[in-house]
Amino acid sequence: MTASDPNVTSPSPATAIEAGHSLWQDAWARLRKNKLALASAFIVTALGLLCVAAPWVSPHAYDAQDLALGAAPPSTKHWLGTDHLGRDQFTRLLYGGRVSLMVGACATAVALTIGLLYGAISGFIGGKLDALMMRLVDILYALPFTLFVILLTVWLGRELWLLFAAIGAVEWLTMARIVRGQVASLKRMEFVEAAHALGLRKRRIILRHMIPNVLGPVIVYTTLTVPAVMLLEAFLSFLGLGVQPPMSSWGSMIKDGADRMEEYWWMLVFPAGAFSATLFCLNFLGDGLRDALDVRASKD
Repeated sequence: MTASDPNVTSPSPATAIEAGHSLWQDAWARLRKNKLALASAFIVTALGLLCVAAPWVSPHAYDAQDLALGAAPPSTKHWLGTDHLGRDQFTRLLYGGRVSLMVGACATAVALTIGLLYGAISGFIGGKLDALMMRLVDILYALPFTLFVILLTVWLGRELWLLFAAIGAVEWLTMARIVRGQVASLKRMEFVEAAHALGLRKRRIILRHMIPNVLGPVIVYTTLTVPAVMLLEAFLSFLGLGVQPPMSSWGSMIKDGADRMEEYWWMLVFPAGAFSATLFCLNFLGDGLRDALDVRASKD
């Protein structure tokens, strides 16, 4: 029977089967339509790459001082001027961006790891263990976060990696609550019952079935946690508990600029502008991901 046989009929559009799309494909299709979120992601990525390439972008060393030059305004040699010790502001802005973005990413990764596992175990096990674990979260919520971070920083030391651990140790609580609520709503669904029927261990069910199904809300909250962590690091820098000299972060640069803003405006404007732009972009990206991963959104 050939294709030209009159007995052969092609399927009508009404009977054609539409190709399926996964949740992630639908989310990406919706995210591509959000120009603000895509532009924000591009700006953050470009800024991060620029900070990584700092040694090749700037001809100056971040700790090189020229006391005779002092605080000089922007010029062709020093694009963003120099600080009160004669150090190039553009170079220090790039190296400070390294530290601030690394603090935001690493501390958020610590909070994500703790909160994801803690919330998944609590929501899946349930019962008295769930109640005990959530009461512990409530107790930690009652403690003043800033004071807790300051105590951890003073106790553990002022090394950079300890700063990641100290901030991440107090930012996991909301993540744990979000994951716990999502897991508690999923554990009675059919695919979990099927996993139990197959004799899978609880650890395998949590790691292979529960956690992958709560990644949508987790990704959204993660993008909103990074700017919160960066703000906390900037606050600690204002108190002198953040990154220690000669290293710098955007928070420490803003502190130095705020102390001298009446005389040397460029010491405050440029780091504050870079910091604000990054926070805005991360928040816009988080909003875009929240809308894109909304399972109730209509499919296009």
